[in-house]
Amino acid sequence: MIRYQNNKELTADDLSKVFESSGIKRPFQDLDRLQKMIEHADIIISAWNGDTLVGVARAVTDYSYCCYLSDLAVSKPYQKLGIGKQLVERLRETLGAEVSLVLLSAPSAMEYYPRIGFTQTDKGFVIARGR
Repeated sequence: MIRYQNNKELTADDLSKVFESSGIKRPFQDLDRLQKMIEHADIIISAWNGDTLVGVARAVTDYSYCCYLSDLAVSKPYQKLGIGKQLVERLRETLGAEVSLVLLSAPSAMEYYPRIGFTQTDKGFVIARGR
């Protein structure tokens, strides 16, 4: 039975394991950076199987107009069970209807996001990070 938590404290090690297992491109080996990612997120919705973190939605928001979903990751053995969709639904419940949800998708996930309610757009721009 998967248990969902809103802003449950998690460790950089927990997050690292989910990132590595999920296949998402993140600096999973840089625990200091992951800790900063945890500390500076506005919302973290997590999915747990017992004491094991199996999924996470990490977001930055103003709680009024927009929210950037920076990470949506589910460990490979738990993918295709609806956990990602549930994480997004719980994030949307937390934000409310007046807040838009935006994200950048990996090429391999482009077909996934429309299936869980996102609309694809070509109206975005990015300045890439240095590392």
